[in-house]
Amino acid sequence: MLLSLDIRDVLIIDRLELRLQPGLNVLTGETGAVKSILLDSLGFVLGWRGRADLVRQGADQGEVVAEFALTPDHAAQAVLQEAGLAPCDSLLLRRVNTRDGRKTAFVNDRRATGELLRALSEVLVELHGQQDDRGLLNPRGHRLLLDAYGVETALLAQTRTAWRGLSKAQKAHAEEIARLDAMRSEEEFLRHAVAELESLAPEPGEEAALDTRRRQMQAGARLRADIARAHAALSEDGAERLLIDATRWLEGAVEGVEGALDAPLEALSRAMDALGEAQQGVEAVAESLNISPGELEAVEDRLFALRGLARKHGVLPDDLAGLTQDLRERLEQVDNGARALAALAQAEIQARQEYDVAADALHAARQGAGVRLDAEMAQELAPLKMERAVFRTAIAAADPGPEGVDAITFEVATNPGAPSGPLSRIASGGELSRFLLALKVCLSRSTKGVTMIFDEIDRGVGGATADAVGRRLHGLACGAQVLVVTHSPQVAALGDHHWRVEKETRDDVTLSRVVPLSADQRIEEIARMISGDTITDTARAAACDLLAARQASVAPLRA
Repeated sequence: MLLSLDIRDVLIIDRLELRLQPGLNVLTGETGAVKSILLDSLGFVLGWRGRADLVRQGADQGEVVAEFALTPDHAAQAVLQEAGLAPCDSLLLRRVNTRDGRKTAFVNDRRATGELLRALSEVLVELHGQQDDRGLLNPRGHRLLLDAYGVETALLAQTRTAWRGLSKAQKAHAEEIARLDAMRSEEEFLRHAVAELESLAPEPGEEAALDTRRRQMQAGARLRADIARAHAALSEDGAERLLIDATRWLEGAVEGVEGALDAPLEALSRAMDALGEAQQGVEAVAESLNISPGELEAVEDRLFALRGLARKHGVLPDDLAGLTQDLRERLEQVDNGARALAALAQAEIQARQEYDVAADALHAARQGAGVRLDAEMAQELAPLKMERAVFRTAIAAADPGPEGVDAITFEVATNPGAPSGPLSRIASGGELSRFLLALKVCLSRSTKGVTMIFDEIDRGVGGATADAVGRRLHGLACGAQVLVVTHSPQVAALGDHHWRVEKETRDDVTLSRVVPLSADQRIEEIARMISGDTITDTARAAACDLLAARQASVAPLRA
């Protein structure tokens, strides 16, 4: 509920303090008494986009402060919590506009953005008027209004959950199609690469082992040549032949020297034995270095093949075995992709069926709510002298989404047989006012803790129709808060609280103020509304009759 509205230095208001009450609050005044400035000021502190030149002439800045009373379960508490602000039972909004156009906003003395103000305004205030596009005239909000009027929240929750499931299934299916398409584009490469890698069959650590073996074999080839030459020098064609010849020659001369050659012969015998040992050792080493023909070439061929394949795929040789497995799995995915794709397609079909069931149930509920709303609107329009008009809740197909498959538009036909169309295009000013009021009465059950403001919604009506308008406004205000800017004495008489907006000129400066009216002052104001500038006794008597009728009519409502 809006408790107060304090305005300083805004347009022609120097200082204005408006203390509002529960129930029906009525603001009246002469035409041109700038009642609209109050609404402009309220819209400014709520972050609505409006006129920019709000600062009063001669002032450095304009300021508007609005105070709202909140219950613990008020929707504004959730908005505050999301913004990181503490819950409260008294919400203070303050916004300042400087001469150079800079705007600063505060929520409970904390700096705030215009976005936060607008989010709070959505749950604090409803503004309804003939030119209003924020409320009932805006077709974008008609679905929300119908759902709040007569659709179970469980159906909405089921549809949103089913939509999330469908969206997830569609995304998974689409991603798998894209992934398989990408893999199929490289299928030829995968098959060739896997065949090449499987043919080589690389193993982790193999490249290092082959490199070591290659170096050993290369070194062995050089050693084997030297050993072969040494072996040849020790063989029968080398040192062994010379020792044999020397021994034979000395043995032929042994008799002529009478034992002098015994020691040399013994030494040669030992030399022959040592030579034999050397030959055996050299032969053993040569045998160990014996490499079959082509073995070094084979080792080098495999080593070079491993390194070449690693360079080709941009990996280390030791990673070729892992690459083989990865490519093999990707190729298997291509081969098995049809089965995976079919499973995801089936999951999407199942999710779509679940969504269709939920959306159809929601559609049926909206159709039923629309029928009930149309019937209730017919009952409300008759007392407003629009019994020949037809209100229709049009439900058309819309693109599927989290809120179902329905596009909701409130349409009217002002006369039987006339084509129906949107409220804002079909109804005239006075008719539109009454349509909006009737619709708000029907939808009031969805309004909780919101201050409803009606800006001259009774324009263009009078007499019994104006009385019917006032009674419906008073009905809306029971247990709630309604603020009405009106020129109708019938509506003004039904107010629980009455203020008059006045304008005065002092020292060539025009200023505006709002005056709460006593019982006697109400009679004078309503009489002025009936007769004009010259208030007659007849007008006063009529005003008294209206106020007396109000007392009689609202007593049963209060009871």
